[in-house]
Amino acid sequence: MTQQYSPAGFTLLPPVVKNLLIINGLFFLATNSFESAFGIDLANLLGLHYFQSDLFRPYQFVTYMFLHANFQHILFNMFALWMFGYLIENAWGSKRFLTYYMVTGIGAAMVQTFVNWLDISSIQAAAQTYSQNPSVEGFIGFVRHHFPQYYDAQGTTIRNFIDQWSLSSNSPGFVVQSIDYTSQLIKLQMDVPTIGASGAVYGILLAFGMMFPNMLVFVYFLFPIKAKWIVIIYGAIELFSGISKNASDNVAHFAHLGGMIFGFFLIVYWRKRTGSLSS
Repeated sequence: MTQQYSPAGFTLLPPVVKNLLIINGLFFLATNSFESAFGIDLANLLGLHYFQSDLFRPYQFVTYMFLHANFQHILFNMFALWMFGYLIENAWGSKRFLTYYMVTGIGAAMVQTFVNWLDISSIQAAAQTYSQNPSVEGFIGFVRHHFPQYYDAQGTTIRNFIDQWSLSSNSPGFVVQSIDYTSQLIKLQMDVPTIGASGAVYGILLAFGMMFPNMLVFVYFLFPIKAKWIVIIYGAIELFSGISKNASDNVAHFAHLGGMIFGFFLIVYWRKRTGSLSS
């Protein structure tokens, strides 16, 4: 017989899930309050920055997962944490569930950092190549390939600079400034923080699918689908979105995949060591 699962209400709050909801909510309120009252940007302090950024601190591998960009972001993550997490915590126990949550969250950050390293290293190499033979055509190619958001949008500093240089392509001053802009663009890329509990939440989703593969989850409370298919579908979507490198969506797709990957290997390790996943 196929098992069914649908949310039973917010009364089912085991301690770790409950406290994670509270902590994330407090951080969300603090993010908005500190910005408006003191001008302190908690995303810059606690969000995960690239390790070569001046803003990077090791503790950000943990703190980033308690920050969210907006209400929709935190609402989706916390609802998913509760909906899939309370059954898992009840099955595993609080200690193992918390361990899993933290490992998948930190693992997501590690995968995202590795992907950022691949991306930024290629940009740095391209900038080095450009600096050896600078030209307006070469600068346009560099920006369009690596930073299309600055080229496609009219009125940006970079686009205005390109338009001005195109009218006076032989001016040596533009060459020096273009090389400086490549460094500034790379720095901007390094300084963009990754925030959100999504990596850990995707790890929770993976665990739910592995533990209760045939349970029916009612998507949008209307459409029943087995948990294992939800995991596969969401994993495929994140992989496709990450490979397509749609910078405009501002989503760390590989962090989501990282949470699922670390979750998978942790569950496999626990199963081999104990033979089960009960607490």
